[in-house]
Amino acid sequence: MLTIACVAIARPEHSPWPGGIAILDLGTAEQSRPGARFNDRPVLVFSDGERWYASVGLPLNTETGNATLLLDDGRQFVFEVQPHEYLEQRITIANQSYVDPDQQQLDRIFSERKIIDAALGNFRRQSLNDVSLAVPVPGPRSSSFGKRRFFNDQPRSPHSGMDIAANEGVAINTPRDGIVTATGDYFFNGNTVIVDHGQGFVTMYCHLSKIQVAEGDELSTGDKLGEVGATGRVTGAHLHFGVYLNATAVDPAIVLP
Repeated sequence: MLTIACVAIARPEHSPWPGGIAILDLGTAEQSRPGARFNDRPVLVFSDGERWYASVGLPLNTETGNATLLLDDGRQFVFEVQPHEYLEQRITIANQSYVDPDQQQLDRIFSERKIIDAALGNFRRQSLNDVSLAVPVPGPRSSSFGKRRFFNDQPRSPHSGMDIAANEGVAINTPRDGIVTATGDYFFNGNTVIVDHGQGFVTMYCHLSKIQVAEGDELSTGDKLGEVGATGRVTGAHLHFGVYLNATAVDPAIVLP
C-alpha cells in the first residue's frame, strides 16, 4: 500500500476534494498500462510518455480523509480527500412543473435518466496522454459547479456542471476528439449532446437550441455540435457544460485552460 502526495503536472492539477480530480502517479510508463478502479468503477489512466497517472473523479458526496484507488494487480494507492466548500444558489422557475413534476413527467424523467446515465458511465478503451479540454463556447464561465440549489425555495441536487453565458445561436464546438453517445430533448436538460472522449472521460452539453450531430458521429476538436439555447429547465440562454470521469461529475474548471 502506497500513500500518494500531490503530483505536479501541467493539466489537470491535483484537486483531491469532492467534485475534484485526484491525479495519482502509478509508476513508470515502461510497464504496460495499469488498470485501476475507484468505488468499483474503472478509472482513466493516461501517460505523459514517462509515467502513468490515474485521473480519479471524486463524487460531491465523498467524505474527507483517506480514500483508496485499487489497481488490477492488487496494489492499493491511498490519497487524502481534502475538504472543500461550495456556495448555495437560489433560482426562481416560472414553470412550476420543473420543480414539482406530475407522474407522467416523472415517468419521462426516469426513462431519460437511464439513457443519460448509460452514456455518462460508458467506458471505451482509448489511449490518452492527458486530461484536458478546449473551451466549448466563448463567454463568461460561472463558478456554479457544486452549488447546493434551491428552486422556488425547494432544495434540489447540487449543480453538476458549469454554466457558460452566451447568446442563443452561438456555436458550441467539440473540446476534444470523441464519439457522440447520446442526443435528445430531455425534460430538465432540454436539447442535449453527450460525447465520449475515451476511458470514461465524457462531456455533456445541455439547453441547446439546435443539435447538429447524431449518435455515433466521430468528432474532432473544434467540430460544431450544436448551438446555445434555452431549452429545458432554464431562466435564460446559456450552455450547461458537464464533465465526467468514472461516471462522476467533476468541476469543468479543472480541465479547462
